[in-house]
Amino acid sequence: MNATAQDQRAAVWTVVDSDIGPLLLAATGEGLVTVVFHATDAVRTKALDRLGSRLGAEPVHAPDSPLLAEPIRQFAEYFAAGRRDFELPLDWSLISGFNRQVLRELLSGVPYGSVVGYGDLARRVGQPGAAQAVGLAMGANPLPVVVPCHRVVERDGGIGGFGGGLETKRHLLALEGVLPQPLF
Repeated sequence: MNATAQDQRAAVWTVVDSDIGPLLLAATGEGLVTVVFHATDAVRTKALDRLGSRLGAEPVHAPDSPLLAEPIRQFAEYFAAGRRDFELPLDWSLISGFNRQVLRELLSGVPYGSVVGYGDLARRVGQPGAAQAVGLAMGANPLPVVVPCHRVVERDGGIGGFGGGLETKRHLLALEGVLPQPLF
């Protein structure tokens, strides 16, 4: 791999505060590559080790990197209810196959303030019997919030699972007006 290709694969990262706790944001020259919930020291260390292993280069802490400036700004706007859609280049290299297909459909086909069922999303990608596989794809989503896996719910109206925790999912759905804001 030449130096330019290696630079494209190297990730820069930072942790930002949000309404749902600290988020680790990492980007490559291709775009935002991962978002990690609850980025405490232990979570951050594990996530960065895994990211470095997957990309073949150790991520570099660079909160002032131009690669992170726009993601940081857009996340702040989203949590301030000033942004409905993220307009960021995304690096899809951490996800492939069926999971990538499902996540791309979710990103393009389920707008802010709406939800979709696991089975409905499976049908949209031509796999009507794959609701459980859609759930696994949501759990493997390396770009939560931007690729809005919080908008996928159970057919019977249940909230479903969420890698960031159910309180995080409820908060994101309330922010988007799908659920009422908590009373306290």
